[in-house]
Amino acid sequence: MKKHVLIIGAGGVGQVAAHKCAQHNRLLGDIHIASRNIKKCLAVIDSVHEKGALQNPKGVLKAHQLDAMDTAAVRRLIEHTGAQIVINLGHAFVNMSVLQACIETGAAYLDTAIHEDPEKICETPPWYANHEWKRKAICADRGITAILGCGFDPGVVNAYAALAVHEYFDTVDSIDIIDINAGSHGKYFATNFNPEINFREFTGQVWSWQNSQWRSNKMFEIQRTDDLPVVGKQTAYLTGHDELHSLSQNLNVPNIRFWMGFGEHYINVFTVLRNIGLLSEKPVTLDNGQQVVPLQLVKAVLPDPASLAPGYIGKTCIGNLVKGHKDGQAREVFVYNVADHVEAFAEVGSQGISYTAGVPAVAAAILIAQGTWDVQKMVNVEELPYQPFINLMNQMGLTTYLREAGQDDCLISFDLAELDAS
Repeated sequence: MKKHVLIIGAGGVGQVAAHKCAQHNRLLGDIHIASRNIKKCLAVIDSVHEKGALQNPKGVLKAHQLDAMDTAAVRRLIEHTGAQIVINLGHAFVNMSVLQACIETGAAYLDTAIHEDPEKICETPPWYANHEWKRKAICADRGITAILGCGFDPGVVNAYAALAVHEYFDTVDSIDIIDINAGSHGKYFATNFNPEINFREFTGQVWSWQNSQWRSNKMFEIQRTDDLPVVGKQTAYLTGHDELHSLSQNLNVPNIRFWMGFGEHYINVFTVLRNIGLLSEKPVTLDNGQQVVPLQLVKAVLPDPASLAPGYIGKTCIGNLVKGHKDGQAREVFVYNVADHVEAFAEVGSQGISYTAGVPAVAAAILIAQGTWDVQKMVNVEELPYQPFINLMNQMGLTTYLREAGQDDCLISFDLAELDAS
């Protein structure tokens, strides 16, 4: 039974995680928040207190300054705080340093996105094999629990994929993960996550898993339109994404694709920025001799994603459209969640995109603390029991539904006592 949590990262997702950990601090114990900018940590703590989120009002809730790229510094902070669960919500460049610190201290490790090398974009698939999976053996040898990609996508959609494969089909032909944000933040242009990481997803090749092999396309080359629950008809584009790289290796499904919704305005601005070189990760030299990374400059002038929350309206719809066969008959189901930006802000002070990423990470931390997911090895979410995860998220604000044959009112939940008995 592990307890005491260190949250690394104090952006919008970090704020959600802090609130949700606070709501369960009788189980999780002390809560520590760390970032390069300690003022952001203190602001998160103030938000938790303002909402009265601490389940145990006398519980520990502290801020720390940390360079998460420094493995030794992360290790020292883990040891100083006594944290046995580390939720890594920092940018995608810090995964390996934080993971290594967890390996050295014995703390359980969680993240919500794949590691990225700052010098490379769209490495050769499968991406996990380039970095995290190289630590699988040492995690198993030392009994280190490391759960990779435990936000919504990747994360919850991985659990949805396992759910479909094991519960609803005999054979699965395709899984199409569809991510739609039908909300509006009211800004001329902004990204919902760290702009540097967000743009890096879309400037390289689009990798998808088709006919049991990797296929490359260009961004915005292929699109689809679906009539989805709550948000209605939406257009989404074939996009490369983290979860494809583990699902393709862990599930026997020949076609797994990821689709993300973009409005015409976003595509136009993105295209202009890319075409004039402002999305490059390579430094350029100015006339005065100063070197600037264009992508980092764009990040600096765009709104902080966390600042979008107060004015955000509308809803998200994220789910898996799964096709295959059951009992000799063709079958199609859509397993999904709908989140509301206004409701998320009212509860935790963050917008809905951050909410969908932060809640699953804390649900995973709770399952580790309870021992259910404390597997003492490195895994992706689809390798874990999905029933307790989905049940817990239902209780924490992310409800899972199933659409089949036009019916949307099927709430997915599990009788865990019955499952244990079987």
